[in-house]
Amino acid sequence: MATVNSPLPTKHPASEPAKVDLSYCVVNNDGRDYLLACLAAIDRFHPGSLSREVLVLDNASSDGSVEAVREKFPAAQVIGLEKKQGKAANDSLLLERAGGRYCLLLNEDSELRAGAVGALIAALEADPEAGAAGAQLFDGEGDPYACAWRFPGVESAFIGALFLHSRLTVESGGGETRPVDWVQSSALMVRREAAVEVGFLDEQFFVYYDECDFCKRLADSGWRTLYVPTAEAVHHNQLSTDLSSGLPRIVEFHRNRDLYMRKHHNRAAAVAVRVLTAWAYGLRTIASVFMPNAPTPVYAAHTRQALFPYRGEGLADRASGT
Repeated sequence: MATVNSPLPTKHPASEPAKVDLSYCVVNNDGRDYLLACLAAIDRFHPGSLSREVLVLDNASSDGSVEAVREKFPAAQVIGLEKKQGKAANDSLLLERAGGRYCLLLNEDSELRAGAVGALIAALEADPEAGAAGAQLFDGEGDPYACAWRFPGVESAFIGALFLHSRLTVESGGGETRPVDWVQSSALMVRREAAVEVGFLDEQFFVYYDECDFCKRLADSGWRTLYVPTAEAVHHNQLSTDLSSGLPRIVEFHRNRDLYMRKHHNRAAAVAVRVLTAWAYGLRTIASVFMPNAPTPVYAAHTRQALFPYRGEGLADRASGT
């Protein structure tokens, strides 16, 4: 079983004076075409009144992403890694390098819509105690989906076991900007001062629950996280339901949920969440047998990994070759 290190320090030296108003921080994982669309949307919708820089971290891609960016977007600063590392480590590296007062974390498959940047910055300007603000996300078909939630815990897992998750733990929706527990980082504006104070993202989270942990540490240090529905971004979901490629993601998801629970709660609470989560997925697995085209193997894999999160090969294992 993985060992949870001590929590990151909560106080760091004050950040240096900002060099620009806004740093766009984009992480790319073999998503060349998505990345080019992401950067094009930045150019198209960036507010002209703000100074900016664009930082692109390429996570050891093999699809020509670096060359394409340097050719089509020569003003972007490209950081090319030779070996893949986790999302929290990548986002932290970008935040450390960034010179902006605000930093907008983006996945390569995220595309900003008109007005998104202005709405996010306006929300943070209006609330000096807000350390981060998340956009409303849309899928590739243009449909909005849940992107802000209550912090995980035994209570939220119990709600999930009763299949009331969408009603009682999802905090996105509606038309007003408001404080929430945590938001997805596919389009997340961060006040760099707050990120420096809490020590950026925790690199123990290879992927999944990294932004949840980040927002929790912001909250523990007195910073709020905002959901800003008037800021919109499209997040093209590249995940597959094919277990041959998707199983390591399922392993990583449950492994990092357990890591979060043991870091911010305790071992007993982590075990309770495992059982409650497995119960919910187990019922989905049984029901899916009687539903046409349902992803029964995927539900079954989630059931197994919820109970035994440290079995199998996760994304971190695959990246490290272990």
